[in-house]
Amino acid sequence: MPDSAVLLIDCPDRRGLVARVSSVLYEQGANILHADQHRDEELGLFFMRVEWALHVSSGNGAAFDLAAFRSAFTPLAAELEMNWSLTSSAQRPRVALFCSRYLHCMADLLHRWYTGELHCEIPLIVSNHRDVEPLAAFYGISFEYVPVTIASRDEAEAHELDLLALNAIELVVLARYMQVLSPRFVAHYPSGIINVHHSFLPAFTGARPYHAAHSRGVKLIGATSHYVTEVLDDGPIIEQDVARISHREQVEDLVAKGRDLERVVLSRGVKWHLERRILRYGNKTVVFD
Repeated sequence: MPDSAVLLIDCPDRRGLVARVSSVLYEQGANILHADQHRDEELGLFFMRVEWALHVSSGNGAAFDLAAFRSAFTPLAAELEMNWSLTSSAQRPRVALFCSRYLHCMADLLHRWYTGELHCEIPLIVSNHRDVEPLAAFYGISFEYVPVTIASRDEAEAHELDLLALNAIELVVLARYMQVLSPRFVAHYPSGIINVHHSFLPAFTGARPYHAAHSRGVKLIGATSHYVTEVLDDGPIIEQDVARISHREQVEDLVAKGRDLERVVLSRGVKWHLERRILRYGNKTVVFD
């Protein structure tokens, strides 16, 4: 990522929003790299993402002053009823990866992180099985084995939340973590847990979606990355992809094709979140290019 700042905005739509935001950026000396906006016609909501360079301002060559911009923008945001966030690429979000026994999504994310594609820190991997422990050791990441049973789920989640707090985790990624998180756990990370589901939601929610798809005789299978909410597999969708199948293919073939889809949609969802390209509203998302 460039040395940049990102401003995300959502608010009631009205005339002149883009001009007023741009004016503050201009007055503060911002060199805008990207700007995009979207309007929800039905709800009358406005969404905007602006990214600008931090290395110099347009006037005297000094570094851009984020604190001064924040002070200048706050009154405007209050006047226009904006929900907004301001972040810098210097802030590398701290991410925890959770998985169970399927490692294809985990291995893909770790490789993308190692090669610099994912702009974050990954200090922690958590699993209810030990299969991923060698992979964690290879990448030099702390591994925590937290077994989960029906009787021990509350205790296990309390321990996991302690681990997340200890490591100052901002984003939890469920890379095929085959456990249902409790509402209490989810409440600690609103819009901060990304899951991959191995179907084209809202079709085939829950367990064994490939088996359900095969039984139904579908001609397309898919995978979905989404934010986690209290309702299973019902959170705001970030990314989806599909693959065509035929009547000749068995469940094992669907699983094999699906693994590629799962890797792609999860990595895209995580990358876009880290790059502050996603705005969530209700049960939808705006994903800026």
